[in-house]
Parts: sequence; C-alpha cells; structure tokens
Amino acid sequence: MPGTLPDGEPVPADGSLPPSAAARYGQQPFGVYVHVPFCRTRCGYCDFNTYTATELGGGASQDAYPDLITREIALAAGVLPPSKAPVSTVFFGGGTPTLLAPARLGGMLAGIGEAFGLAGDAEVTVEANPETVDAASLRELRAQGVTRVSFGMQSAVPHVLRTLDRQHQPGRPEQCVRWARAAGFDHISLDLIYGTPGESDDDWRRSLEAAIGAGPDHVSAYALIVEEGTRLAARVRRGEIAAPDDDALADRYLIADDLLGQAGFTWYEISNWAKTGDARCRHNLLYWTGGDWWGFGPGAHSHVGGTRWWNVRHPAAYAARLAAGESPAAGREVLTPAEQRMEDIMLRARLAEGLPLTVLTAPAFRYSERAVASHLADPSAFADGRLVLTRQGRLLADAVIRDLTLSDEQAAGRHFHPCSGAVTKSMSSSTRPSSSGSRSA
Repeated sequence: MPGTLPDGEPVPADGSLPPSAAARYGQQPFGVYVHVPFCRTRCGYCDFNTYTATELGGGASQDAYPDLITREIALAAGVLPPSKAPVSTVFFGGGTPTLLAPARLGGMLAGIGEAFGLAGDAEVTVEANPETVDAASLRELRAQGVTRVSFGMQSAVPHVLRTLDRQHQPGRPEQCVRWARAAGFDHISLDLIYGTPGESDDDWRRSLEAAIGAGPDHVSAYALIVEEGTRLAARVRRGEIAAPDDDALADRYLIADDLLGQAGFTWYEISNWAKTGDARCRHNLLYWTGGDWWGFGPGAHSHVGGTRWWNVRHPAAYAARLAAGESPAAGREVLTPAEQRMEDIMLRARLAEGLPLTVLTAPAFRYSERAVASHLADPSAFADGRLVLTRQGRLLADAVIRDLTLSDEQAAGRHFHPCSGAVTKSMSSSTRPSSSGSRSA
C-alpha cells in the first residue's frame, strides 16, 4: 500500500500515555476521529489508507468493523484520565464511511458519547461518496446525530472525473446537497480537486460554478498531488499524462478564491472557504490550533498533551491487536517544546486568523518582517501582533512557512521563491489524524 508510518518509540501494550501527556489532557479541546478504511474502488490519485474488498484479505470485514472501533473506544476510556471536557467534534473519515449503514455509524457515535461525553453543540461530520448515499440514508444519518456532511465532488467535468478514476456521475453531488438540506443538515461541504491532467481553466470554473450553485456553506479546494505508489503517478512516470503544472495550479487557486469570494465564501484556511463562522469545520480547526484528539481505526493518528501516536495500518493487523487485548498503536513520539512550536507555526500560519508573533524565534521574527515588506504578510495584522498571509502569501505558503521554522541566523538571508505545492493540502501524515480526513470520500 502507498505510504508508510513514521518511526517512533514503542507504545505500551495497554496503550497508557506518558505522565506528561496524561497531566495535560483536558487543557485543550478534545475531538475524535474515526477512520473507516473501506472503498468500493480505489481512485487513481489516492494514497490514503483505504482498501477495497479484494485488498482486505482475511481477518477484516465491514460487518465486524464497528465492533472493533468499540473495542478501541473502551481502551481509550481506560487510558485517558477523567475529564470534565466532553468531546467537542467527531469526524468519520475514510475511505468511505457511508459504505457502513447509518445505524452502524450512529452506534459508534453513541459509544463515543457513552465513553467520553458529547458536548451539547458537538460537531459530528461524516464524509460521503455521492454514489453511496440517497435521500433516505441522509435522513437516517441526521437522525443518528450527524450534524455535518462532506461530499467528495472533486469535479463537475466528465473527462476530469475519468482521469481521477472517480465513479460518480456529474450532477450527483449537487443532488446530494439538495437531499442533505431536505434531511435537515445546516452544514454541508463539497470537496474539489484542481490541476488534474487535461483540466482547463474553463473546466475548473465549471466545477466551481456547479459547486457554488449546489448551495453548500463550505467548500474545500485542493491542488492535485501526484503521490508515489498511485496509479496516477505510474501514468505520469510512463508519460501517458503530464504532471500538474505549478503555474497552472496557482492560477486555479486564484480562480477559486475569486469565484468563491464573489459567492459569499471567505477563506479561513488556505484550502478552505466557508459562508459563515459557524460553517467552518471545527474538527479541522482543532487540528490546526493544537487541540487533542484520539484517532480510532487502522492507520489513524492521535495527539494528547504533546504526545502523538499512530495505529497499525492494515485492518487485519488492527483487528488482531484488539482481539489480543492490546493497543493497536504501532509507535509514538513525545514532541519537544521546539517541535511543538514548529508545528504551531506550520499550521497556524495557514489560517486566516494567523500566527501569534510571540511563538517565533528572533531569526524567524526578522524573517516575518521581510514577509511583510515583500507583501506576503498583512502589515495591519502584523502591527496587531499576528502574521497573516496575504493572497500572494498564500500562493507561496509552503516557502514562507518553511523559512519561518528555521531556528538559526540563516533565516535572515534566505529569499522567497515559488514552491511546488504551495497551495496544496500540506498537512503531513505526522500531523494529521490519519492518511485521510480532508478530502471527502
């Protein structure tokens, strides 16, 4: 399978946390991620930790999966200290969570509530492949307590969908939004991908206009990344299709920002736009602002009190660990203060709220002054003590953020330059709860 788990120290068989992490639990908002690793087919660009029926092999099944999650929930409830802070967000990602019946997802949600308590205003998101839901299933999801649904639209153009190996028909995501509204969902997101080989600027505008016209209150737009080990990467390597062009990606980002802005959406993270503050994805904001979360499922990542760990990748190995009464964690790392500061810079600098200047080292602060002088950071926000990227700064975000994290005097002598992937989804697997969860199924 594409992708690998990071190195790390062993995790105790009972999953117990280091004392430092246990002592800090409850000081930050707490969320839950549930990874559902099943897909009907594998899209050619996807390197997420997902499996089709033919890839699973023995020892794992969709029918048994909710019970496995329930076992890990019980383990987590025994590991985490008692806290008065209930779960503020739950995110079912994948894979394709909607391959499981709404009642099964609802059962896992109920188990989370029983183990940790759910806040009265908890945000509960389910990612959905448009071909795996209908009006009835969306009504049932809402009845089970799901408050937000995110549909993987990716494109409205048939030839782009074919290149991406997407199975849904054009127009289906828009129909799903209408069904979701009728089912009572106030918050609905559509995910888009730009830069697919063969896609034109007009194709991209067509997809954006279709997404906006569907009436969601949230849109995510990610530049296509050609990940090693995928069918798309093999096609690019053989010369069958061209790799995404950096200049074209930047142009598509600006088109998205223009059209979404004209339609009343405001960017709040480089790749995410929302109609209102309430429409922003609170779960992802928890990641980006240093919150705590437990990631359930194979390959899922967790973070509590400065300690991060990750589960074994394959569902069969995950099931075997839990059957033996052991933690499914494959490894963990305790972040140093310097590492935590670096991640804070990496993530908060991508937000419209920006990065507090107080977290920067002296060389990084001098570099941030250069960012303002180069029109990559907003001078008024800087005067108020925050570094907020301008639109041009968002195009060069990865380059700016990389240099902000430098801790030596070389930072003052570096130059801004275009960076491949500057407007892509840049959270690595080590800072996300799993290899999925941002681009909908």
